[in-house]
Amino acid sequence: MSLFGKKKDNSAPVETNASVQTTQPSPQAGQPAAQPAQTAPAAQPGTPAQTAATGATQTGASAQEVIADVNQQSSRFNAGLAAAKDANASTSQKVEQAAEVQYDSQGRVKRPTKPFKFTITNDVGKKITCNVEAESEAEIRQYLESNKYDIVSVVPRSKTDVDINIGGLKASDLSFSLTQLSTYIKSGIPLADAVGILAKQATKPALRNSFHQLDFELLKGENLSDAMADQGSTYPQLLVNMVKTAEMTGDLPSILDDMSDYYTAIDQTKKQMKSAMTYPLIVLTIAFGVLIFMLTYLVPQFTSMWKLLIIIAVIVITFIVCFKKIKPFKKKVQILLMHLPVSKDIIIYNEIANFTKTFASLLNHGVYITDSMDVLQQITNNEVYKDIIQSCLTNLAKGETVSSAFRGQWAVPVVAYEMIVTGEKTGQLGQMMEKVASHFQMLHKNVIDQMKSMIEPFLIVFLAVVVGTILLSIIQPMFAIYDTVQ
Repeated sequence: MSLFGKKKDNSAPVETNASVQTTQPSPQAGQPAAQPAQTAPAAQPGTPAQTAATGATQTGASAQEVIADVNQQSSRFNAGLAAAKDANASTSQKVEQAAEVQYDSQGRVKRPTKPFKFTITNDVGKKITCNVEAESEAEIRQYLESNKYDIVSVVPRSKTDVDINIGGLKASDLSFSLTQLSTYIKSGIPLADAVGILAKQATKPALRNSFHQLDFELLKGENLSDAMADQGSTYPQLLVNMVKTAEMTGDLPSILDDMSDYYTAIDQTKKQMKSAMTYPLIVLTIAFGVLIFMLTYLVPQFTSMWKLLIIIAVIVITFIVCFKKIKPFKKKVQILLMHLPVSKDIIIYNEIANFTKTFASLLNHGVYITDSMDVLQQITNNEVYKDIIQSCLTNLAKGETVSSAFRGQWAVPVVAYEMIVTGEKTGQLGQMMEKVASHFQMLHKNVIDQMKSMIEPFLIVFLAVVVGTILLSIIQPMFAIYDTVQ
């Protein structure tokens, strides 16, 4: 079975009946001119039986011949009606099917796919299992054979077989993979072969599944950006849009390098945050572990404290669900955090750094400002900045400048606003955004380092309060019992 289909031409030639003219002979000399012939009355429509009976009467046919002729014409008449009904039904069915057909970005018919699981043996004899979406098992086998894989099995995935990996690829995985892909393309390796190499060397199941799916789609003639978009949230929207821009400009390696640097910076920021929170989380975990142990084994009679812990757990779970599902609630929480002394700088600096860095990358690669704002609105998770970007889109539609939407916004530092204004006046908005991104990335790093030094004494005080509360809850009943005995 070929990965490419050919459209069949179901049209049939149409026969036309040429009209035949009869020429009357001219009268001979000495003879009177021929009288004009009287026009015969037009035949009235009738059933096949009536037509056959009329013909039989005019020719003097026998009754048996009339009956045979009637039956023959009736059969042809009924067959014609049935064919007409079938043709109408077939046309309606084709119209309904055509309405359900979907097309990809290149105008090809996009057929429905099903999940499959295949197992292959790699070069060192180890069995590798991978999940892909395809139209049929034969397509997957053809793909594996074209890549010279040793096929062990190809089977449909069961409904209970679900992917453990939830969400998209990590920034660290994207950074390293994009660097490799750019290097392979620069060395002259075709894109599909380069993605195939990434699929072979991937050790994480999520990466392996994704790269095999990309390689499979690329060999079928799909664009890289469309193949990425078909995988849902696996690849960030920003990366998909940037790759689509690269396909239009023909400069894929440079954009892959820029995206690699972008996700490297994001990964470093996340690692800084994790490093700052590692010590507090360990201390808090130990503190709660000691608390639960004491309440469970030492003083199980204090059921009121258990009720308190259950109430706290319910409140925390409710808060998390509301934060994820209810946008007005999420926005109010984010506004509150953006006004607190420590978290304010962490959130604002991080959001401004990500916004300006992404904006600079989009502008420097020729993406229109309105399209850039659409992308920026999708990738941010902060409702405050979503509203600011939306107001920017509204202003752009009115013919105003980008900076007009950021004027007077409490969530936008004055330095960032002034740099945007300067970039617009000088026509170097992309370069200015890069400088703003570098500045606020440095500020964000400094705030994280300061937070590390502040957390340690705070945790010491917190642990002292927790341990003191537990000791008081144990000692007070003991003193009460002692007073009773006295």
